[in-house]
Amino acid sequence: MSGIELSSTAFDDHQVMPRRYSGEGENVSPPLTWSGVPHEATELVLVCEDPDAPGKTFLHWLVTGIDPGSTGVAEDQRPHGGLPWPNSFGRVGWGGPMPPEGHGPHRYVFRLYALSEPLPLHDRPGVEDVHRALKGRELASGTLVGVYQR
Repeated sequence: MSGIELSSTAFDDHQVMPRRYSGEGENVSPPLTWSGVPHEATELVLVCEDPDAPGKTFLHWLVTGIDPGSTGVAEDQRPHGGLPWPNSFGRVGWGGPMPPEGHGPHRYVFRLYALSEPLPLHDRPGVEDVHRALKGRELASGTLVGVYQR
């Protein structure tokens, strides 16, 4: 599987995400850019999850149906053609980092997947549902990790 280059002008890979993108800041989604999407991709899917959340992985952002010809998304915008889904906060769209106070740094893993066919999801998919649906459809992916703590 080939790789997609995923980056942000707001923070570098494995570096601290600015407060403005958090639940205690302005809670706006960060700007992202990408390249290396295979020509045969039919859609892109963007996922942001916190694997360090207490209990289970926390879904912060899920957008499906993103135009495979797109090259990024501006701050506080929906990716071109994308359909936002509910996050683990129960709200549709971006839900910024809000780890428990004193819990230490959490990783916010942004992954962009290029798919060979549309992703079949039900009304309120959880992280496990998304990963299960992705299996066998991935042509390429890219990862960017932001870090945040309270």
